[in-house]
Amino acid sequence: MKTKFNTKNPYTGKQLQTYTLDSESDLREKLDLANTTFSNWRLTEISQRIQLLQNLANEIHKNKTELSELITTEMGKPISESRAEIEKCILLIDFYIVNADQFLQDDLIETEAHESFISYDPLGCILAIMPWNYPFWQVFRFAIPTVTAGNVAILKHATNVTGCALIIEELFINSGFPKGCFQTILTNHDGIEQLMEDNTIKAVSLTGSERAGQKIAEIAGKNLKPSLLELGGNNACIILKDANLDKYMDIIVKARMQNSGQSCIAAKRFIVVKEIYDDFIKKFISKVEDLKFGNPLDEDTTMSCLAREDLAETLAKQVNQSIDLGAKIVYGNQRDATYYQPTIITNISSEMAVFKEETFGPIAAIIKVKSEEEAYRTASNSKFGLGTMVFTSNYEAASKRISQIEDGAFFINEMVKSDPRLPFGGTKISGYGRELSKEGMLAFVNKKTVYINK
Repeated sequence: MKTKFNTKNPYTGKQLQTYTLDSESDLREKLDLANTTFSNWRLTEISQRIQLLQNLANEIHKNKTELSELITTEMGKPISESRAEIEKCILLIDFYIVNADQFLQDDLIETEAHESFISYDPLGCILAIMPWNYPFWQVFRFAIPTVTAGNVAILKHATNVTGCALIIEELFINSGFPKGCFQTILTNHDGIEQLMEDNTIKAVSLTGSERAGQKIAEIAGKNLKPSLLELGGNNACIILKDANLDKYMDIIVKARMQNSGQSCIAAKRFIVVKEIYDDFIKKFISKVEDLKFGNPLDEDTTMSCLAREDLAETLAKQVNQSIDLGAKIVYGNQRDATYYQPTIITNISSEMAVFKEETFGPIAAIIKVKSEEEAYRTASNSKFGLGTMVFTSNYEAASKRISQIEDGAFFINEMVKSDPRLPFGGTKISGYGRELSKEGMLAFVNKKTVYINK
């Protein structure tokens, strides 16, 4: 008997759809199709792949309203942010339309040979395990460069955004990509190890939690398969005494509250020097008070629910543990089912959950420090390594700190964010490997040395 599961609207609590998990024979059929498709797709001219990318961009643009509403309905994101996510996917595709041919060209290397170069050959079928918080963007930033490089892809998406997962496959097919070039599978976590052990799967890309990353890395290592891990974050946002709060406070608040705080690269620890601390708290609260909670399908809603009720429960535990250790709530901390009020916490110490763990929701931990030196030390006091942001009027001085930050990103007077033109990824327990830019296109290729003598 096949296993069924339901999706639910996190804002209304109402059931959306019922789906059936793929059986072993269903998965075998999809793996075989991927294998067959790859044998032809790998030989397809890059010009033809780029034309299909253009078709895909057009298809997404044509269905932008429907796709945005699907995101919002399944995971609760405000509709304006869902629309922005879809538009960013189109920008991503446009970037690779322009640059893919150049990125995949052979690199000529001068040696004693008549001719020597590096050739970039696709690996085969790549498995993607993706989360729910950016259900289109995180899939597309993997899929577009990976498939354009000549690979085929299989997506195992988060179950609460199954509608998004299935329509992404449909978008590829409707754009003219061969069947089997991009497929969605519906399976549970128990089936992932068996899938990764199959010879058809050549590598895996995971965006998810630290625990999921450890498990996937273990399975990939056991099977000697490449993996790319984009895991959690606990990004620091340093506010120095010369920061222009009037100019940047909207960005600073957005860095924490965008997507209701459900982002790995969100600012989670605000490290503020004492001279500007009181002014920062006052202005931060004022901006948070302006956020409008409501139905995420309403255009004027800027803050909505979390994607699942268990996420709100986990957040409450982290906050309560911190309060027990002496943290003070200066704003918010009301909860009802999937709703979690934007919350500002002070009197933070390094042993508290809101300092040392990833908080996946609208929780801002504000840490007062005595000096710039202490600010940078505190920022680096983390097992995570996705990104750090610094707000200051002296960007030249901040630039001298770049090498002191071990993270995968360092942003000055801007929130940490992903950009198709720049590589994206972390260090330490935030994962390894890079997506986007040229690095993302070459993440799953065989960098083959070719040496030719007459």
